[in-house]
Amino acid sequence: MSYRDKQYETCLVSVEEPGIGIIQLNRPKAFNAVNELLLDEAYEILEGFHLDPEVRAIIIRGNENAFAAGADLKAVNGYNPFQARDFLDKVHKTLFMIEDNHKPTIAAVNGLALGGGLEMVMACDIRIVADNCTLGLPEINLGIFPGAGGTQRFPRSSSICLAKQYIFTGEFFDGATAEKIGLVNKVVPAAEVVGEATKFAKRLCKKSPLALREAKACVNNSMNLDIKSGSRAEQIAWSMLFASEDQKEGMGAFLENRKADFKGK
Repeated sequence: MSYRDKQYETCLVSVEEPGIGIIQLNRPKAFNAVNELLLDEAYEILEGFHLDPEVRAIIIRGNENAFAAGADLKAVNGYNPFQARDFLDKVHKTLFMIEDNHKPTIAAVNGLALGGGLEMVMACDIRIVADNCTLGLPEINLGIFPGAGGTQRFPRSSSICLAKQYIFTGEFFDGATAEKIGLVNKVVPAAEVVGEATKFAKRLCKKSPLALREAKACVNNSMNLDIKSGSRAEQIAWSMLFASEDQKEGMGAFLENRKADFKGK
């Protein structure tokens, strides 16, 4: 059965024209707190988007009250160290499916994005947040610290000193602060978050899926490779695109003064 046809307990899924895959975290009574079932279902949907040739961009969202309020503490509180590690295995598996997905991922954030919720946002390529949202990594107040990539992605998006400030104190911050420190792309009124994310996704759907995929991989690689190694990887990816129909179409359309029609081939 296709991921499109399944009924999920913790997520809603749809594919809308012109190729936008939308996953909505759907545990409203728990403010979309992350448990193992949500991770399993989100991974399956994200993998479906990853493999679906009709999907060209992905929006990840919650509801008006919460993107996700972090890990479900009722579920994780009683874990032993091995169970805690197994839980984070699922977390990382899902977040890397966002980060490494062949399709660009857009976080549309309303309400709360705390702990693992903010870490999920930081795994997305583009982050659009509401002006009244509340962000933070409050795990330090629970006797732990962010374990879903927060200590790794925050300094890569912002700065190491600001990452330490917010991770060490657990302080909350708003969308305007997140934009100021480089953690998100854009802040809009709460009612416009999903619309703005959709508008951005539609722009991406017009680009070459192959070029987007390789560009995303190269930018992600830049966080982990020295500049010479990253540039060599970029060179190979760039050259490989000259075997694609999209490259011929894109350059041909430019030279013929018309809009390109990319097929992802």
